[in-house]
Amino acid sequence: MSLTTGLPVERFLQTMEIVAREGKHLSYSWNSLFSQTIDAEWVCNLEHAPEIAERLEAFVSRFGRMQDTVADKLLPRWLLALAEKPGSQIETLNRAERLGILVSTERWLEARNLRNRLVHEYITDPERFAEDLNLAKEYSSMLLDVFNRLRQDAITRIGLEEENLPESLPADMA
Repeated sequence: MSLTTGLPVERFLQTMEIVAREGKHLSYSWNSLFSQTIDAEWVCNLEHAPEIAERLEAFVSRFGRMQDTVADKLLPRWLLALAEKPGSQIETLNRAERLGILVSTERWLEARNLRNRLVHEYITDPERFAEDLNLAKEYSSMLLDVFNRLRQDAITRIGLEEENLPESLPADMA
């Protein structure tokens, strides 16, 4: 990809490629994990189903990784490509909401807290863990939607050609 648009746009595009791959992997894990009903009984049975536990681990890891990459790298690089200066993460999220990339900063922060619970807490309460997994199922669509909104914004606001961007991600998984 040879662009003459400058370093901020190139770095944004490189990060878009990374997030596109992460999104495809997240979609795969989502489809693999949520092809079954997840409830407290399912969580309790994980101890006897290591292959499903591995699928769960892959999903949680990919959910967190994509969220981290979008918030820590993609959104700030998008703002730089727009010739704006990113601020703190909350300022960047708020700016992304004002520009129509995020539907809600509050919802993003809820997903962030959820990610932390899934990654850092042991499964001591199967009911709560099942609820959190089902929330992560919903928030995964939000992550893919944010990518697609950034992709569209790159076309309309930055003026990039669609063929220079990664493909859209399926925001409605299943």
